[in-house]
Amino acid sequence: MEIGSMLKNARSEAGMTQEKAAEALGVSRQTISNWETGKTYPDIFSVIRMSDLYSISLDHLLKEESSMKESYAEYLKNSTDTVNSNERLSKIILLCAVFGVWALSVMLFWLVKNGTDPVGYSLTVTWTVLPVMFFGASYIIGVRDYFGRWKWLTALIFSLMYTVSGSITSIMADNMLYRSVIWPDFTKLPLGLIISLAGLAAGSFVRARRLRQEQ
Repeated sequence: MEIGSMLKNARSEAGMTQEKAAEALGVSRQTISNWETGKTYPDIFSVIRMSDLYSISLDHLLKEESSMKESYAEYLKNSTDTVNSNERLSKIILLCAVFGVWALSVMLFWLVKNGTDPVGYSLTVTWTVLPVMFFGASYIIGVRDYFGRWKWLTALIFSLMYTVSGSITSIMADNMLYRSVIWPDFTKLPLGLIISLAGLAAGSFVRARRLRQEQ
């Protein structure tokens, strides 16, 4: 007997229709049908939820021929590898976007430094563009739990980037106006840290609430 047939039997023994099972599991009826006909495999989280829903142990639900176990185990392994690969790609894209916008916002200053309002551009970047970006990136890291317990270190990294970027544009503007050397303003470091920590905290709170709702 294949896993699809076992899932169908477990559902039938629990006295549930495909529609009711789909509603309880938060999937479509067609998805349930695909699982039971062997067209697709359920992920491990769905199997666990079906075990609870049908009041049947995982061991009994998946207890069958070794060939079926091996094929399903291979499917779970491939699914996990795909999820991990997609997560790594998402992390890379997020970090590249953050560093890209940070570098671009500084480099673009050179395009407007001979314009009428270089100081205005500096202030816009320092107080609008970068704070929004760092908060948003921190929120995503928090809600997706990127980097695990090390995610809080990203707040320090982002705050350092915020301090340096704001100081660079300010230094450029002040040098053009006064021809003087001005060192980075590290008073922006705590502000950058607060912005990033706020994003991480908000994302972590949303993630925790979602996990509680799924239980």
